[in-house]
Amino acid sequence: MEIYKRRLSWSLYFNYFIHGFALIILAQNMTSLATSWQTTIAVVSYVMSGVGIGRLIAYPLTGLLADRLSRKLFVYLGMVGYLIFALGMVLTPNLVIAYGLAIIAGMSNSALDTGTYTTLVELNDGNGAGTVLIKAFMSAGEFILPLIVVALHDHRWWYGWSFVLMALLLVINLVNLIPLHFPKVQAVTDTETTSVQPVLTSNRRGIVTALLLVYGFTSMAVMIWFTQWITLFAQQSLHFSTGLAHLLLSLYSIGSISGVLVLYWLLKRQVAEKLLLVILNGGALVSLLMVSWGQLPVVVAIGSILFGFCASGGVMQTGLTLFMKLYPRHRGLVTGLFYFFGSLASLLVPLLSGWLSQTSIRSAFSADVLVAVLGVGLTLVTFLLLRKED
Repeated sequence: MEIYKRRLSWSLYFNYFIHGFALIILAQNMTSLATSWQTTIAVVSYVMSGVGIGRLIAYPLTGLLADRLSRKLFVYLGMVGYLIFALGMVLTPNLVIAYGLAIIAGMSNSALDTGTYTTLVELNDGNGAGTVLIKAFMSAGEFILPLIVVALHDHRWWYGWSFVLMALLLVINLVNLIPLHFPKVQAVTDTETTSVQPVLTSNRRGIVTALLLVYGFTSMAVMIWFTQWITLFAQQSLHFSTGLAHLLLSLYSIGSISGVLVLYWLLKRQVAEKLLLVILNGGALVSLLMVSWGQLPVVVAIGSILFGFCASGGVMQTGLTLFMKLYPRHRGLVTGLFYFFGSLASLLVPLLSGWLSQTSIRSAFSADVLVAVLGVGLTLVTFLLLRKED
């Protein structure tokens, strides 16, 4: 049984290594896609907003059904959808079809999240620390893909091989996952409901719920904004070389992986999620200022690592874990709602930043600071409200 649980867990985590590819594969190939589609970078950014549309469509439905149907079904749907996206995106020259494929990618992300997060919590008897490790695998994918893209560029090979590799990894993991059994959906007792989180008044619970939902937006937005524009910002505004500009995203991923390991260790030792949210969001704001206004490569590099550590080291998953503790009977629904607001970021960030990029790439990137400020405010108020209940 222990071997089965470990193999299932690693298969689910590996899906998020591939998901790390999917998160940035369009942004990392913006120039090549614009050339292939005979359009502008701004239009490619608008196509990327289709990912957000797909999430908006799917998260409410998958979140609700994940508590009632098989978790395995949603994991399969996510993997197959990503396979269609990866192969289709390099085979079509049609922008309408490309936008449709971006929507499929967003829906696949939704299905994968609602099937995976709930399964990992149930594999670990309600402990959500294991969900933080998802971010480590996502970050590993985000670290490796830019290196692949740079290698393809330097050797003047077809950019589409990065998409083909993503598809191949999906097929391999799908074959591995098919024979495995998923745990049954667990019922939560009244004792568990009252023990996981201090009882909140209805008004305060409602406020905290609203704050965490908006945090689902800001925590996703601050990461998407950074990963979409850091390479072009470094090239065009900071005048870094192509290799160094792509390396910044890999440094961000190194920071992210390091952050996951530290955060996992802290959560295992019962450090309060609400405190970690405040500290890490504050660190994300400071590091983003370093990247936005730093001119020296070493300052920008350190800022990128620190930003990955704070903003992408599992802090979003920690927010979700705290949210699940408020509603342990409805883990699937909570996951769906939390990432529904995250999907709003996937939709709005490419549109807003694409519009700002018509003014300048610096404007498109630096606006991320405002999102980081909002994230700090949300987590600070959440901390104060929950602290009064301890």
